[in-house]
Amino acid sequence: MFTLRPCAAACGRTAISGSHLCAVHVPSPKEEALRIGEYILDRQVITDLNAPELNFASANFSNRIFYGCNFMGSSFSMCLFTGAIMRMCFFDFADFANCDFSRGDMQFLSFAGSTIQNCTFENSELIHLSYVGAVITDTTFNDSNLYNSRFINADITNSDFVDCNVKKVFFINAKQTGVSFKSSNTAEAVFVQEET
Repeated sequence: MFTLRPCAAACGRTAISGSHLCAVHVPSPKEEALRIGEYILDRQVITDLNAPELNFASANFSNRIFYGCNFMGSSFSMCLFTGAIMRMCFFDFADFANCDFSRGDMQFLSFAGSTIQNCTFENSELIHLSYVGAVITDTTFNDSNLYNSRFINADITNSDFVDCNVKKVFFINAKQTGVSFKSSNTAEAVFVQEET
């Protein structure tokens, strides 16, 4: 897992990988995001990267392999993650707009509290993912395997789960408006908390 070194400014945040400062205290957060983006592009496998609270725009991280990386609180606009393999990565409270995660293989990721707008996760393996408390709008998960993922307390609007495996997927207390589960096995999903 990523190493959590404290920011040298003693602010209580963690330092970005390759720096002694956090995203708030680096001289140029934009240049820091570009540096991290180049670091990712220079490698096929990215391990233990700590890059919270950075803003990534139009970055292409397709077909990369991510293990144990932290992007909590970061923003991603028009970024490509097509064909990416991800394990144990954290995107909690991140913002995603117009991003493509299609054909991905993702397991044990957290998007808890994130805002996801106009993105695609189509044709993907989305196993044991947490979208707890996420706000998801105009997003497609079509033709994906979401086995044992969590959308508890999520707010899902105008999004599609067409022809998906939703076995053991929890949608408890999820607000759903304009959501399609056409051809998905919704009988095997959990929409209501069972009384004990």
